[in-house]
Amino acid sequence: MAAELWLSNLWAKTYSPGLTINNIKQVINETIETNILRKPAPTRLRELIRQIRACRTAAEERAVVNTECAYIRSTFRETDCIWKCRNMAKLLYIHMLGYPAHFGQVECLKLAASAKYTDKRIGYLGAMLLLDERTDVHVLLTNCLKNDLNSPTQFVVGTALCTLAAIASPEMARDLCNDVERLIVSTNAFLRKKAILCAFRFIRRVPELMEDYLPKCEVFLADKNHGILIATITLITEMCEQSSPVLRYFKSIIPTLVRMLKSLTVTGYSPEHLVSGVSDPFLQVKILRLLRVLGHGDPTQTEIMNDVLAQVATSTETSKNAGNAILYETVLTIMNVESENSLRVLAVNILGRFLLNNDKNIRFIGLLTLVKTVHKDMTAVQRHRITILECLSDGDPSIQRCAMELSFTLINTQNIEMVVRELLRYLESTDAEMKALCSSKIVLAAETYSPSIHWHLDVLLRILTIAGNNIRDDVISSTIQLISNSPQHEQRFITDKMWEAIMNMNQLENRQPLVQVAVWTIGEYGESGGFDEYELIEHYRQLLWAPQLSITTKQYILVSLAKISVRIDGCTPDIQNIINSFRVHMNIDLQQRANEFSQLFTNYKHLRTSLLEKMPKLKLSELTTSEYNADFAPGSSSETEQKQEETVPASEPSNQDILLDLLGDCFASDGNGNNALAVVPATQSTQPYLSTSFNHSGLSSNNNNGPSGTGVANNFMDLLGLTAPNQTYQTIHHPSATAAIPAISVYQKDDIHIQFLIHPNVTVDQQTPYPTARITVQTTNGSQATIEKFLFQAAVPKSFVLTLREPSSLVMPPGGTIMQDLLIARQAPPGPSGNGLRMKVRFSYEIENYSMMEQIDVNEFPNGFLLQ
Repeated sequence: MAAELWLSNLWAKTYSPGLTINNIKQVINETIETNILRKPAPTRLRELIRQIRACRTAAEERAVVNTECAYIRSTFRETDCIWKCRNMAKLLYIHMLGYPAHFGQVECLKLAASAKYTDKRIGYLGAMLLLDERTDVHVLLTNCLKNDLNSPTQFVVGTALCTLAAIASPEMARDLCNDVERLIVSTNAFLRKKAILCAFRFIRRVPELMEDYLPKCEVFLADKNHGILIATITLITEMCEQSSPVLRYFKSIIPTLVRMLKSLTVTGYSPEHLVSGVSDPFLQVKILRLLRVLGHGDPTQTEIMNDVLAQVATSTETSKNAGNAILYETVLTIMNVESENSLRVLAVNILGRFLLNNDKNIRFIGLLTLVKTVHKDMTAVQRHRITILECLSDGDPSIQRCAMELSFTLINTQNIEMVVRELLRYLESTDAEMKALCSSKIVLAAETYSPSIHWHLDVLLRILTIAGNNIRDDVISSTIQLISNSPQHEQRFITDKMWEAIMNMNQLENRQPLVQVAVWTIGEYGESGGFDEYELIEHYRQLLWAPQLSITTKQYILVSLAKISVRIDGCTPDIQNIINSFRVHMNIDLQQRANEFSQLFTNYKHLRTSLLEKMPKLKLSELTTSEYNADFAPGSSSETEQKQEETVPASEPSNQDILLDLLGDCFASDGNGNNALAVVPATQSTQPYLSTSFNHSGLSSNNNNGPSGTGVANNFMDLLGLTAPNQTYQTIHHPSATAAIPAISVYQKDDIHIQFLIHPNVTVDQQTPYPTARITVQTTNGSQATIEKFLFQAAVPKSFVLTLREPSSLVMPPGGTIMQDLLIARQAPPGPSGNGLRMKVRFSYEIENYSMMEQIDVNEFPNGFLLQ
């Protein structure tokens, strides 16, 4: 009875008109193994997933996976196992979890070579996941793929094409390209679509294969099947991006693409291709991407697609994601082709509507696209400035960061106050990393577009207060530099503000950059602050002994405390006591500073005031500038200069070279390769500046000052042991030639304007036929303050002799001018390259108790000057 029941069950399982003998054998073997031999069936994939998800720890998960992998490995050694597909499916799931599954590679090849489609499908799937061109095993799959590409079953061919596109190496692509090319012209639309996509992957790996597919692509664009159209456009786009000649070849299909896109936009209801009320958005997106590639940089072709782009942008539904995807691609296409201004404004307005969408993903896409395209039409983007600034308060950090980056690109002189106000609000709520980036960018924007120094200082103070320890060092240096260059009333304002900040604010250890700038400001301008000196010293004492403050901050405080001793009277003993207490500090730097400052209160008391005087206005040095621009400087020039310096022999310094060192610099070699230079020191002669008058013939001198000037030069040279032979001069007038020489603007910065006025009279030495000229230095004070102790110095190469006469004054009131004459004589013949006049100028002055010094090179003398 039991045997009859078993046979009836077996017949019920095996009897089916569609079953073959092989299937019947498989069912019989399965029944025998499970019912007669009582061999348990392996765990199903669904059960394995349930077991892994039930694990509470990683160790439990590893135990389950290792147990299953051991069982799967044992079944792979069996030759007649009927559960190969199930085991391979479980192994692929384990591989997706990140566990090693390389031992199943050969089993994938066996399943792919199986005659059963179920085995072949799981085998090819395993090959796509476990094999790639870096493994030698994948070469063994070539023959199997070639056989399956010729199979009469379309599903087998389609599976082979998918696998080939996924794992094809360049060698495999060359071997099987003929089979793929044959399938491209197949009458089966299913196979043709997959073959075109496989060709797309071939061209990405082996670009030289694209010539085989060019003529066929134009034919496929006339196909009615949307799947074939999408695959063909994808293939054409890849070929155009790979090759410029192919791009020019396919420009002729732009009218076809425009007509296709227009038909999709105005078409009626088509349920086969409709997605959320939009007609085939996938095909529309592909067409727009191809138009973007074909129309880039080509105004003629762009003119053809302008109308359809405007139609798509205005008629696409925006309530669904499908419509938003089309609008996004339309915006990218408009911005990347040579479209009209009206279309660009329309594209920016679409992105502005994206910013108002409730979906955060769409808002992020809108901001990200605006960041990439804002340079195309800044005016159109400015209209959405309010909406962009509102995104700074969004809860999503990604949206906040994009809005911040976009906000900085929109800043100009008209809107900087409003934009910076919103950015400061964003700065309060953002994380530490973004605080550092945002604060630096705000500082840079304020330096560029600041409406006033008062506003600029207030913004920097707020940045130091809000960002705390998360700001970069450039913010500290920029703030100190701005305070140093501010007027006195602004320095007084910021000093009071800094004092209030460090007095009334808690947790200063979290705002140490603020403490550093505050104590520097108080140390420099403490006499102008309205605070009690005893309260100030006591607060400094607390800061110095606070364990939370860094050593760098305490260095600032100690230097500031020493400077306060000469700014504020009556607190010197207390300051000295505090400094003395740091002479035994554990930190060697603080200890050294305290010992040095202590000497200024005892043995070198007379030097304390001069050594601790106010710092001059801070400016970026040339060294700092060269460091910032090191990446842009040619590397070969420095190597050439080093070689030239090595080949020049060292020589004993002359007296005149020592005088040149007094100016702090020296010239490079002249045109003849001579490194020796001559300089007449900037010592004032006994003859004052000679007044000049302007007549109709040009600029002329009222007195013949050539001989007298030379006498003064010779007397001065006698004092230095550099006596020149007596020289007599005659005056030669060239009114027609020299009267037309314009004045040279030498320096115009910081309200100081220096001009060289070249006089038309030239004297020539009777003994040597070399000319001498007179240049008047005109210095004008354009500031509102009086300039005192003005000193002008100059140096010239050794082939010239320079004499400076006494200036008209040493003081320049606001709008005042100082005149000073220079006598320049050539004493050596010009070289083959001309040896024109070059001059190094240094001038210094005092303004509002600040000492300033500038040094410049003057090489722009008129052509032929002193070369006769």
